[in-house]
Amino acid sequence: MMRLLVNIDHVATIRNARGEGFPDPVEASEVCERAGAAGIVFHLRGDRRHIRDDDVYRLKDSVTGLLDFEMAASDEMIEICLDIKPELVTLVPEGREELTTEGGLNMEKVYKDYEERVFPAFKQSGIDISLFLDPNPKDIELAHKLGADAVELHTGTFANSINKEDQLTELKRLGKAAGMIHEAGMTVNAGHGLNLDNLPLLIKHVPHLADISIGHALISKSIFWGLEKTVKEYLKIMN
Repeated sequence: MMRLLVNIDHVATIRNARGEGFPDPVEASEVCERAGAAGIVFHLRGDRRHIRDDDVYRLKDSVTGLLDFEMAASDEMIEICLDIKPELVTLVPEGREELTTEGGLNMEKVYKDYEERVFPAFKQSGIDISLFLDPNPKDIELAHKLGADAVELHTGTFANSINKEDQLTELKRLGKAAGMIHEAGMTVNAGHGLNLDNLPLLIKHVPHLADISIGHALISKSIFWGLEKTVKEYLKIMN
C-alpha cells in the first residue's frame, strides 16, 4: 500500500530565519499526521541548517506513525540515530554547499565503507535501512548485496524534466528500477521534487511504490492552502 511521508525540514527553515521558535516543525508533524500522513521525514544535516538536535528528540516523542531519519552516514549521525531509534533511516549523500540533496548515493564509491562501518553499526538495532539512489541497476545490485531493506528512488531528474520526452525517458528508468528493487525483495520508496502536478505521472508509470516522501512542494503550497488541506490533496492523488 502506498503511503505519504511528509518531510518537515522547511518548516524548520522558516523558523530558523528569525530564530524565534516558530513555526514549530513538531507541531507541523502533528498536523500532517492528523490529516492522514503515514509518517514524517526529517534530514538532520551536519550544519543544522534546518532541523536541529532538539527537534529530533521531540519528533521521536511526538510522531505516532513512521519516523524516517534522513542523514549522511557520519559517525555523529549514526550515534544520534541509534539513540532515538526511528523506524527507518534513509542514507543520503550530503554536500556542504548544496541547497538540497542533488542525487543518489554513488554505491561503488561508498560500498566498502558501508559494508565495513555503516551497516554493522545498525545491525540488531531494529532500524530498517533505506538507501537514496538514482535508478541505476548497478547501484541497486550493490544495495541488495549490502542487505538494504529499502531503496528510495531519487525522482528529482524526472521532476525537473522540462519536456515530455525527457520526462517519459526518466519514468521508464524509474519503472525498471522499481521492478528490480521489488524483485530483489527490497521496498520501493520514492522522493525528491514531487508535487501535485507530477505525482500522478509517477504513480501511473512506476510500480510497487510504498512510501512516497514529499517536502518542499507540500510545505510551500500549505502557505496558501493550509497544511491539513494540502496533505489531504496529496492523499487524494495517492488513493
